[in-house]
Amino acid sequence: MKLAKDGGATFDLLVKGARCAACMAKIETGVAALPGVRNARLNLTSGKLSVAFESRSGDPGLIMSTLKKLGYDSAPYDPSQAAAAQDREGRRLTLALGVAAFGAGNAMMFSVPIWAGLFGQELGPAALTMMQWASGLIATPCALYAGMPFFQSAWRSLRVGRANMDVPISIGVILTLGISFTETLLHGKDTYFDAAISLLFLLLIGRWLDHKLRSRARGAAADLLAMQAPAATVLTADGVQHRRPLAEIEVGDLILVRPGERLPVDARVEVGNSELDNALLTGESRPVRVAIGELCRAGALNLSGMLTVRAEARSDDSAVAAIARLVEAGAQSKSRYVRLADRAASVYVPVVHTAAALTFVLGWSLGLGPREALLRAVAVLIITCPCALGLAVPAVQVAASARLFRRQVLVKSGAALERLAEVTHVVFDKTGVLTLGRPTLIDPDPDAVALAAPLARASSHPLARALVAEDAGTDLALNVVETAGQGVEGVIQGRRARLGRASFVGCDDTRGSETELWFGFDDDIKIRFRFADRIRPDARETIEALRSRGLSVEILSGDLPQAVRTVAEALDVRQWCGGMTPADKAAWIQSLATVGHRSLMVGDGLNDTAALAVAHAAMAPGTALDASQNAADLVFSGDALGSVVAAIDVARAARRRALENFGFSALYNLIAAPAAMFGLINPFLAALAMSGSSLVVTLNALRMHRAGR
Repeated sequence: MKLAKDGGATFDLLVKGARCAACMAKIETGVAALPGVRNARLNLTSGKLSVAFESRSGDPGLIMSTLKKLGYDSAPYDPSQAAAAQDREGRRLTLALGVAAFGAGNAMMFSVPIWAGLFGQELGPAALTMMQWASGLIATPCALYAGMPFFQSAWRSLRVGRANMDVPISIGVILTLGISFTETLLHGKDTYFDAAISLLFLLLIGRWLDHKLRSRARGAAADLLAMQAPAATVLTADGVQHRRPLAEIEVGDLILVRPGERLPVDARVEVGNSELDNALLTGESRPVRVAIGELCRAGALNLSGMLTVRAEARSDDSAVAAIARLVEAGAQSKSRYVRLADRAASVYVPVVHTAAALTFVLGWSLGLGPREALLRAVAVLIITCPCALGLAVPAVQVAASARLFRRQVLVKSGAALERLAEVTHVVFDKTGVLTLGRPTLIDPDPDAVALAAPLARASSHPLARALVAEDAGTDLALNVVETAGQGVEGVIQGRRARLGRASFVGCDDTRGSETELWFGFDDDIKIRFRFADRIRPDARETIEALRSRGLSVEILSGDLPQAVRTVAEALDVRQWCGGMTPADKAAWIQSLATVGHRSLMVGDGLNDTAALAVAHAAMAPGTALDASQNAADLVFSGDALGSVVAAIDVARAARRRALENFGFSALYNLIAAPAAMFGLINPFLAALAMSGSSLVVTLNALRMHRAGR
């Protein structure tokens, strides 16, 4: 249990078996109602339940016992255990699906002769019984194994006096197998072993697809924290250096940060000066100079000079950790999106149980024998099985994801398509999104570049690398010395030269709107090199396309306001803001939601991860950081920003297909359920009808591949 600064405490649990919004609502409501609990939030993707206590005397044992009563096992949260549990569930579903496919295929091999006769002839009693036993001996063990995910879930639910969607599925399968064995023993004509195993096969397809879509959403918060250095060089009072794990860094420790290393924690400079690359934190493309007394944030890359800094926060309280917490909170709030399938499923169980029970009781009371009444009840359970309902969304999501994949857009979350179809406002980061994220030399003069390149090759500065990219291949300067935060100097063809800031080279320290470097030989003419981050070629076209679809557009950036203004004016975007911190971006996105906007955030940097997490939907380019890609719902590759428009078009088309599937499923149940109740459909035909309804929604989903939009 972690203590909070406000006097409370938090406790994280790994909850097993929660799969839908109904499960989440039941868990969060049940835990939040306990005394001393401030709030409870469940992340369905990771299974992590975060509980906030009002005081530090909260009882984690009470939380775990309450979850047990609700039908869910739990354990203290460990990321490695959570990942292992997800892997085990995936392997289990894959194996169950394989067994169900084997059982369905082989059971059908013996069932087809029963339906159609063998070689055009009706089967005799002995042959019929043999085929029935063969079908049963294959289908039954396969059904018992493949049905374990449903049986175990149903048992956990019933054990605590509740019923979930797996209860009628389990009852229907078990009763179908029981009736089929009874019919076989009594030499009856009709058995339904193939129907039972086929039912499980189709249901497992939907559950497996759902698991695969969820497993793509990896933990962005963990990736953010992984960006911190695993250890740091700490200086003792007598000046001895030793490596210490990040978790052991305490406030007040002196830390040595060499060029090329990232700051492990938030700290203030004690000795030295350098330039820091804060692009991961702020998105600003221009390196920032730091000197004694200035604050440096964890995650910043030290570019040039050696720094001795004093830790001002532990790793858990660093800027990177704060962003990670925002990302995780945003991911949990996303999971509150309630799908239409979950809403329909919330009324499915009581309605179907009631209908099946009434069918049996009324049928028996109206003169039907118990066998016939039970067959009708089983037919009701099977024909109203939510297979079509369960496939309605996943089938569309898979088809839409495949179509976007061909457009070089990776969809990481099925629910993301639903949210993306609802967006009304698009927010772009500047650097790396609207621009290419790579500084390039403006109007390069080959002769000037050739003069400065020998010094530029000796520096790892981003602007120096951009200068070298324009060079045909000159030799390295001699006797090179780099001055932290200023530039480099050395000897070129016997003459001393400098490359760096204007003051370092010997010019007036004028400030322009573009990032710049100066070069010059001692007592000679000075050359100014200007750099800019080029706008993506289709950025303006993309923004116009978004506006034509009724979407408003805005730019949020951590870069300098003047640089943001230049890009905004070039793209005719009137809403923009520069100099924003990660928390500022996330807060701004949340404020947009309060005034009715459903925002799509498109960003690529560490400073965008929190905003990506809290936005209604999120996209990131393939060149983005791993953490940003993981916080996003969709990732697009290539330099074409038009992928954003394509994704929105496909998401809107997917929403239409999903709603069509829901409408068909509702109509199917309105017709099929009464037919089964009145005895017009037996369990075998019920299984065929249920399979047919699943086929219809799947074929409708496949229309995504050829839809114009």
